[in-house]
Amino acid sequence: MAQKQLSDDLVTRISALCEGEDDVIAKMATISCELYHAVDGYDWVGFYRVTEPQLLKIGPYQGGHGCLTIPFSKGVCGAAARLAATQLVDDVNAFEGHIACSSSTQSELVLPIFDKSGTVIAVLDIDSDSPAFFSSEDAATLETLMATLFTQ
Repeated sequence: MAQKQLSDDLVTRISALCEGEDDVIAKMATISCELYHAVDGYDWVGFYRVTEPQLLKIGPYQGGHGCLTIPFSKGVCGAAARLAATQLVDDVNAFEGHIACSSSTQSELVLPIFDKSGTVIAVLDIDSDSPAFFSSEDAATLETLMATLFTQ
């Protein structure tokens, strides 16, 4: 069972850094940076933005290169966007249609990002080279944080 990786201090710091910022790209860049550098085991952290119907394009991220585009019909990121639901995947090799942007990725957590109207505008993608790295508690913490930062 994965253990909680996100500290209350980290959540507070991200909230404080983004306070008063209304530019979504600036928030995405700050969130990616803070998460990537704060949690050992996060090997890639970034956002894929909805730029056309049914299409995600790379946004701010930290780590090695990511896929440039991901259709809603493919991969864990596409599933999160298409279903408007968090995807917590303990073993990416067992996820049908997984897109291997990095061959070292073993587990993945992807959250849909909603705007004030409830429309999916992006997904937050976090990869780990360790299997079953992410906890449902961390997913819930990030869901709450992203809702606070992007929908209010």
